[in-house]
Amino acid sequence: MSWTGNILRVNLTKGTCKAETLNNDWAQDYLGQRGLATKYLVEEVDAKVDALAPENKMIMATGPLTGTMASTGGRYSVITKSPLTNCVACSNSGGFIGAEIKNAGWDMIIFEGKSKKPVYLYLVNDKAELLPADDIWGTTVWHTDEWLHKQHQDPMLRIAAVGRSAEAGCLYAAIVNDMHRAAGRSGVGTVMASKNLKAIAVRGTKGIGNIKDPARFMAAVNAGKKVLADNAVTSQGLPTYGTQVLMNVINEMGALPANNMQDVQFEGAQNVSGEAMHEPRKSDGKPNLTTNAGCFGCTIACGRISTIDKGHFSVENKPEYWGNSGGLEYEAAWALGPDTGVDDIDALTYANFLCNEDGFDPISFGSTLAAAMELFGMGVITTKETNGMELKFGSADALVWAVEKMTTGEGFGKDLGLGSKRLCEKYGHPELSMTVKGQEFPAYDPRGIQGMGLAYATSNRGACHLRGYTVASEVLGIPEKTDPLVTEGKAGLVKAFQDATAAVDSSGLCLFTTFAWSLEDIAPQVDAACEGDWSAERLAEAGERIWNMERDFNLRAGLTGADDTLPKRLLKDAAKTGPAKGRVNDLDKMLPEYYEQRGWSNDGVPTPATRQRLGLA
Repeated sequence: MSWTGNILRVNLTKGTCKAETLNNDWAQDYLGQRGLATKYLVEEVDAKVDALAPENKMIMATGPLTGTMASTGGRYSVITKSPLTNCVACSNSGGFIGAEIKNAGWDMIIFEGKSKKPVYLYLVNDKAELLPADDIWGTTVWHTDEWLHKQHQDPMLRIAAVGRSAEAGCLYAAIVNDMHRAAGRSGVGTVMASKNLKAIAVRGTKGIGNIKDPARFMAAVNAGKKVLADNAVTSQGLPTYGTQVLMNVINEMGALPANNMQDVQFEGAQNVSGEAMHEPRKSDGKPNLTTNAGCFGCTIACGRISTIDKGHFSVENKPEYWGNSGGLEYEAAWALGPDTGVDDIDALTYANFLCNEDGFDPISFGSTLAAAMELFGMGVITTKETNGMELKFGSADALVWAVEKMTTGEGFGKDLGLGSKRLCEKYGHPELSMTVKGQEFPAYDPRGIQGMGLAYATSNRGACHLRGYTVASEVLGIPEKTDPLVTEGKAGLVKAFQDATAAVDSSGLCLFTTFAWSLEDIAPQVDAACEGDWSAERLAEAGERIWNMERDFNLRAGLTGADDTLPKRLLKDAAKTGPAKGRVNDLDKMLPEYYEQRGWSNDGVPTPATRQRLGLA
C-alpha cells in the first residue's frame, strides 16, 4: 500500500510504453525512490556499461510518501549510471512533478534504449505516448516548458526537461522540472539527452487512495508537522533565509572553500549571503529576494524566488518570466561566488538563472570554472583558449562570460562542460581538480569540518553533502553537537547519517525535514501508509542495505577503495586562516574505522557476512 504498484516501462528504441507490476518483495526491502529504483538499475544494467550508451537505463522514481499529505512529500529521484563519475547516480528533486507522476498512478518510469529522433513523453494518467520533439530540440528548458504548455493547453501540466547543455554533451547536465527545481548532480540530464528524450510532460488526477491506515497516517503526519513548526531551523531559519542562512556561518568557522579550495574563508561572503539577498539594491531599491517558495506539500518553504538588476546585465529579448524564476541557494551561491572569488550577488543570480534555463549543475560548473581560473593564473590556460577573456578569480565578467558559453557548449564552454577532473587532466594538472570520484565538491571544506571529509571520500556518487550531512551535527548541533575539528567518533557519525539519508531519500520526503525529524518521526508515517511493519530500526537497516547495494554497483563498475580519498590539497595543504588554521583533513585516521563499522574488508569491499546480514547477493 501507498505504492501504486505500477511501473511504466518506456522503450525509446521501439517507441513503446508498457505498464508492468511493481516488485513488492523488492519494495519491502528497498522502500521506494532511491532504494527501489537503484535495485531495478543494478538488476537490469551491467555496471560496466558506457553511461551514454543505449544500454544504460534512466529511472524516474517516486517514494511511497510522494504525493501524500506528509510534509515535503513531493520528492522524486532520477537513477542511472553517471557519465561524470562512472558511479551509480541518484539525483533528487522537489517541485511538483514527483507528486504528479504518483497521482497519475505510477511509482516509477523506466526509460531504456535510444530514440532515433528527438521525442518527449506525454503522460496523462494511464495514457502514455512518445511524441516528436523536433520543434523543441535545441531549445532551453524554459522554452520547452512554455512550448509544451501551449501545445497541450493544460496549465496544470508538470514538465521536466533537459536544455541545450545536455544536448551539447555537458557531463554534468541536469533535468530541470517546474522551471527551477532540478535533479541536478552527476549528469543525469546528459544521460536523458543521449537517449534523444527532451522532456516528460505529466498530468495526474487519480489521487493517492491506497494509504494503509488513513486515520493513523493523518495523526502521524500532523504530529510530524508540529515538530517542524516547533523547530527554529525548519520554521524560521530556512523559510527566511533558505539554505543561504549558512553562508556567513560556514565562513566564520573557517570552512567556506574559496578560490578553488585554496582558502577556507572568503572576504566577500557577506555580500552573497542570505542576509544580503534581503538588502535593497542601490540601483533600484529592491532586494534580490522576491519571496520564498515551497514544493508540493511543503511546510518549510526554503525555496528562493529572486530578481536581478536588469540594467546590470543584458536581458533583452528574454521571456516575461525570465529573471523571476528561482533564486540562489547555498551550494549554488558558493560555487558561483566564493569558489570563483566573485562577490557580485547579481552576477551570481544571473549565472544561476542560466544554469536553470539551460539545465546544468551550478556546483560542478562553478567548481570547474574555479579550476580553470587557477590554471589561467598559472598561465596554463591563456586568452587564446578563452577568445580573449581573462579568467581571473574575482571577475564577475569572467563568470558571466563562462556561464553563457556553457549554455550551448560553444568554444571554451566545451572544455568547461567536461567537468573539473577531465578539464584539469586535459591541461596537465589533475591535482587542481577538487573532486571525489570525478564529482565536484560542495560548499564545506573538509579541513574545517573533519566528518564531511570522510563523507565526501566515501560517498557513492562522488563528492556530495547530501549523502551524509554531518554538518548538521558538526556545525548546527543536530541531533547532538560534535566538534568539527575532532576525528574521533566521526566514522560512526558518517555511517549513521549515510544510512538515514538513504532511507529518507527512498521515502519520498525531503532531507531538510531531518533538521527537526529523526527516523523516529518518519517511521510512524511510513508505517501507517505502507504495507508491513516499519520501525525506525527497519528504516535504518533499509538505508544500510541501499548503501551497500550502491557500493557493490560501483565496485563492479571498476572503482576500488583507492577511490575513497580526497584531493592532495585537502590532505597536505593546511588551512591558512580561521579556527582550522594549520589543519588538514585527517582522512587516514577515520577511513579504517569507517570500513570496520560498515562491515567491509580493509580495501573497502563488503564482507560475505555483511552481505548475508543485509540480504544482498
